[in-house]
Amino acid sequence: MGLQQKITPYLWFDGTAKEAADFYVSIFPNSRIITVGHHTEDTPGQTGSVLVVLFELDGVQFGAINGGPMFKLSEASSYLIDCATQEEIDFYWDRLGAGGQYQACGWLKDRFGLSWQVNSSELVEKAHSDPAAGARVMKAMMDMVKIDLAALQQAMEG
Repeated sequence: MGLQQKITPYLWFDGTAKEAADFYVSIFPNSRIITVGHHTEDTPGQTGSVLVVLFELDGVQFGAINGGPMFKLSEASSYLIDCATQEEIDFYWDRLGAGGQYQACGWLKDRFGLSWQVNSSELVEKAHSDPAAGARVMKAMMDMVKIDLAALQQAMEG
C-alpha cells in the first residue's frame, strides 16, 4: 500500500526508524504501521535491515528513513498536537516526553529527537481574537513548560 495523501512528512533517523514508528503508533489512536522496506543485497553490510517505514498517526501518514548519521531532527520542524482537555495534554506530554527533553511553552523533544508542541489551538485562537487577552495568555504560556489550560483560561479572562 502506497501513500494516500499528497504531502507526507518524511523523518530522518540513524537506524531507529522502525523503533520510532512503533513508539509513535503505540501512543496515537487510529495509528498503524503501513509498510516496512528493507535494504536489499545492493547495500552490502545492510542487507535485510530496515530502510524505510510508512506509518499513520491518527489518520496522517508519515515516512521514516534510516538515512544515517549525517542529519539530525531538530526544533526547526515540529508537530502540533491539538488537545481539547488537560487530560489529553497530560497523556501526550507524559508519553512522548518519556526519555526525551521537556521544553518551554508546551514543546518537548522525544527520545528520538522529534519535536512536538502539545497545546490547545482552540484556547490560542480564542486568546488571539482579543489582543489584550492574547498578550496575557502568551505571557502566562512563556512561564510554563507543560501547558496548563486552567491557568491559560484564567490569564485570558484577566
